[in-house]
Amino acid sequence: MVSTPPDGRAGIDAALVKRLLAAQFPQWGELPVTPVEVDGWDNRTYRLGDDKTVRLPTAASYALAVDKENHWLPRLAPSLPVAIPPVLARGVPGEGYPFPWSVRGWLAGETVARGRVDDMSALAVSVAGFLHALQRCETAGGPVAGEHSWYRGAAPDHYDAETRNCLHLLQGRVDTGRAAAVWEAALAAEWHGTPVWFHGDIAAGNLLVENGKLTAVIDFGTSGVGDPACDLVAAWGMFDGESREAFREAVDQDAGTWARARGWALWKALLVLSGCIDTDPEQAAVNRRVIDAVLADHDRFGSSRTA
Repeated sequence: MVSTPPDGRAGIDAALVKRLLAAQFPQWGELPVTPVEVDGWDNRTYRLGDDKTVRLPTAASYALAVDKENHWLPRLAPSLPVAIPPVLARGVPGEGYPFPWSVRGWLAGETVARGRVDDMSALAVSVAGFLHALQRCETAGGPVAGEHSWYRGAAPDHYDAETRNCLHLLQGRVDTGRAAAVWEAALAAEWHGTPVWFHGDIAAGNLLVENGKLTAVIDFGTSGVGDPACDLVAAWGMFDGESREAFREAVDQDAGTWARARGWALWKALLVLSGCIDTDPEQAAVNRRVIDAVLADHDRFGSSRTA
């Protein structure tokens, strides 16, 4: 099932892609253009022939990532243990479309959200290995966390007002007392480490697997250089039980980093839940599970020195 874009994105379609290609990259203009089966929120992505994709930001705020990714992905790729999107070309605004866009190489595999992974603990260790390799990449000249990364990699206090508003909106519907304690702990655990590369959105939809094994990581739109805590949110959004413990052990981060990570996971889950709690029971249930897992994790590790 192809995801339906919000109303503001209706102007991006296969016909627009064909026009952009014909005008800017005529060598690819005759290739078939088809929507990918599962699309993202920040970009619309189309399959171009058998071995390429076209990726178009859906808003100006997401377009900030185009040049960042096009510049840095080729520089990061040689140091990483799995594939990341190969950059083939940069498109410019045209045909009524106002943002830069890109042509990428197609990466085979299924997202974890759709692919069957029999051994989630092994996947957790592979994801941790990818994060360690990413953090070892050279940071000189890299994009410091900020607006382009939606403040992933920065201090979570950028979203303090938003988080507190969500807690107010959800009063009586989630355990806002415990949630507030998680958030306060995240704010208190200030980061003073050496900046490293982070991905910013390690989630099931951005991990590709073949035969249950991690083969690629996609969508570096929120990537940058800063605090790696935001990359631990998969502990609650994707892993549980044994796989969560495997991830925790393999990723090997200190208690403060885990506290900030819980804050990142909580912020996002509260934000989504506050918008869907009365309209989308399935999505609400997903985010309630994340919140419950984060609260339980804080109860278990919140005062630990070795979380």
